[in-house]
Amino acid sequence: MSLQENFDKAVENVKVLKSTPSDADLLEIYGLYKQATVGDCNTEKPGLLDFKGKSKWEAWNKRKDTPQEAAKQAYVDKVQQLIEKHGL
Repeated sequence: MSLQENFDKAVENVKVLKSTPSDADLLEIYGLYKQATVGDCNTEKPGLLDFKGKSKWEAWNKRKDTPQEAAKQAYVDKVQQLIEKHGL
């Protein structure tokens, strides 16, 4: 399978995990997903009181300068770890 096919499959698999991953894991896969699909963070940092938005922005922004292909592979690898931990 190509990297794109593996990535697409991982995107679907993460939606059907048997249990919800930790917030840290969710933020990690969010940041990897955004980097893989959009590239470097292109939005303004949310305000101080938008805790959820700020966390998501930071998770994405810390992936800055990561090539999209590398982010896709890291996403696939992380989802595989989550499947092993939580099951499908």
